[in-house]
Amino acid sequence: MKLVVIGAQWGDEGKGKIVDYLADRADLVLRYSGGANAGHTVVIGEETFKFHLIPSGIVHPDKQVVLGIGMVIDLENLFAELEMLDGKKIDWRGRIFLADRAHLVLPRYKELDRLRDSERSEPLGTTGRGIGVTYAMKAHRDGIRVADLYDETIWQALEKADREYLAPYKDKIRVMLRDVTVLLQEYEERNVLFEGAQGGLLDLDLGTYPFVSSGMSCAAGAAIGGGIGPGAINRVIGVFKAYSTRVGNGPFPTEFNAERDGGLEEFIRETGREYGVTTGRPRRCGYLDLPALRYACRSNSIDGLVLTHLDVYDEVEEIKVCTAYSIDGETTENFPASIAALNRAQPVLKSFPGWKQSIRDRRTFAKLPVQARDYIAFIEKYTDTPVDIVSVGYKRSDTFIRNDPWTRS
Repeated sequence: MKLVVIGAQWGDEGKGKIVDYLADRADLVLRYSGGANAGHTVVIGEETFKFHLIPSGIVHPDKQVVLGIGMVIDLENLFAELEMLDGKKIDWRGRIFLADRAHLVLPRYKELDRLRDSERSEPLGTTGRGIGVTYAMKAHRDGIRVADLYDETIWQALEKADREYLAPYKDKIRVMLRDVTVLLQEYEERNVLFEGAQGGLLDLDLGTYPFVSSGMSCAAGAAIGGGIGPGAINRVIGVFKAYSTRVGNGPFPTEFNAERDGGLEEFIRETGREYGVTTGRPRRCGYLDLPALRYACRSNSIDGLVLTHLDVYDEVEEIKVCTAYSIDGETTENFPASIAALNRAQPVLKSFPGWKQSIRDRRTFAKLPVQARDYIAFIEKYTDTPVDIVSVGYKRSDTFIRNDPWTRS
């Protein structure tokens, strides 16, 4: 079975934890998009792992993982992560594969990335990791792929500084290289878990352009980044938080503001630990945006949802969600393509009573407070998509399944 995990918001939804949780039944875990601008956190017991490139499934000692075709690889960052795994006594050798068709991030791309963003009339808020420049070079057919390191003609055509940077890695990564199309054929009858990066609302085509990432963070990207056709994908699940967050610039209709919401943003940020894994920047926080979530479900054919950070609302008296937007005096439940319209949108909010008790130890839907169950039921009805998995804490164990995602749709 081929199962895809994507973010159903603007990233930071908890995909790393969910991939780790689901990897127990996977034979192979493949990250299909993005680069070191992503940050996936896995907490097992008292141990915390923070990944930027390596798929979260690597923590399972019997799993193999792949950095897929659609990724852009920062080799310096990759080997820093490998050193981190060594320090945590994770034996990764022979278990990490690198797509030979993946593109490489060069050091000069990072400075160019920051320079380009600073020169924009309205900066995007890039992480400055060179991701956008690498994808742009790829589209211009001026990029360099992993396989190209071993083509003498291409190698000699590179700038001297690029060769000096890449040379120490050529022999180190050779043992990791794989033709992913061949590898996936070998796993045709086995369970493969596809790990997305960022979120559907940051996808280059489907997201809030131009305030998006440069890669394919949508579900369809799993086919390209995994070297398979879309018909081979059996199921897509989308991860979302009980509220919304966003890092960097761009429209955010449900963002908290002090005048309307008091200190709710600070409370959510601190309780939910809403700081970027990659940059450390505080995340912008807001009410759950249901029109945006439904749009993500529709545009990615999401079969089931994963609700995370539900416990962050444990102490909140009243919980509000956005059910529509008011734009220039008109109400709509659809997610506009226009950035200007989204910037003018005011959230139409619906209130729910809070449960005012800890749910961190709840491991079934029936054991959740009725207020939490009602909240989830409303989300399911609005999005016309079932919530299959619920996370009530940041640890792997703080999770329970309602509907098995490893079941074919």
